[in-house]
Amino acid sequence: MPSAHDHPKPLLWVGSAKKDLQAMPAEVQDSFGYALHLAQTGGKHMQAKPLKGFGSAGVLEVVESEAGSTYRAVYTVKIAAAVYVLHCFQKKSTSGVATPKPDMDLIRNRLQAALAHAGKPAA
Repeated sequence: MPSAHDHPKPLLWVGSAKKDLQAMPAEVQDSFGYALHLAQTGGKHMQAKPLKGFGSAGVLEVVESEAGSTYRAVYTVKIAAAVYVLHCFQKKSTSGVATPKPDMDLIRNRLQAALAHAGKPAA
């Protein structure tokens, strides 16, 4: 019986997520790349946690700190056909740990786009 390791899910990038990830420090790219690889093979990175505000939408985020900056990668594993990377960004807000509203709105819009791409009804 083939396992998920033999046939990882495809990784699909929504909007500018891939370009945004490529602009981050190498160490952050490596960490996020590993987290995404684990998601593709049915695993979960130890730092991946559900993103608040998305209920059971299967939206996860991984947070990395590098040189005093905080970076986040947000993706969904809810769509069976693929892992959709919704947003990669450097958190600039200094107001606590909450994800800033413009980023949350972007993630919400990109999740809808991913669902539409996969032929799923909007959440």
